[in-house]
Amino acid sequence: MPLRDHFHPPLSVQRHWHGFHNAWATFIATDLNQRLPPGYFAEPNVQFGIEIDVAAFQEPLLDAHPPGPVAAWTAPAPPLSAPFVLTSDIVEVEIFSDSGGPILAAAIELASPAHKDRPAQRAAFVAKCETYLRQGISLIVVDIVGGRNVNLHNDLLRKLTPPVSPLAADRYAAAYRAWRKQDTPQLDIWPEALTLGRSLPTLPLWLQNQVSVPVDLNLTYEQTCASQRIRGNGAG
Repeated sequence: MPLRDHFHPPLSVQRHWHGFHNAWATFIATDLNQRLPPGYFAEPNVQFGIEIDVAAFQEPLLDAHPPGPVAAWTAPAPPLSAPFVLTSDIVEVEIFSDSGGPILAAAIELASPAHKDRPAQRAAFVAKCETYLRQGISLIVVDIVGGRNVNLHNDLLRKLTPPVSPLAADRYAAAYRAWRKQDTPQLDIWPEALTLGRSLPTLPLWLQNQVSVPVDLNLTYEQTCASQRIRGNGAG
């Protein structure tokens, strides 16, 4: 199925984009789990409107002679406070190596409207992607939002590399591999402009041992559209 515009009418009023993104992340993870070599697995991680909720649980005391009451303590007032923005939307697939415990090896990020509508969220998304790559974690970013005159890929490259030719597209998918070539750090990039009405590309996802697996965005997009009952010329 060719790429459709999930963020403007008619489709935006027929289907919720966040429901589509949620399902797409799941289909990508399911497809990857059939392609990844032994020792790796993929999991979707989708959160919208995140709020931090920290709870302290009281557990039964195992000691027959419990200690006395804990003295009350009050933290001092902070010497400095400043406005801060938490990432509100997370739509990603995380790929782990289970050698020595789950270790993040690669990630696939699906951009949301919030990442492009608000400058602070835009900066937070780019910073997250930058952190992954600087840690040697391979990355794919898929942005089908469009229409915001914002290109997160270009923003990311301005953080990572000397000036390069910008990608002249507001919808795109790009794969990134940060690795050492003959002991020299190198960033390899596979950018693809996305066009409404055309198929999506297949991109390489690189693992920590420099083995790659294909991420068939068009296959998983078609599966997601079918699961959401979205047809080629309309929803439903």
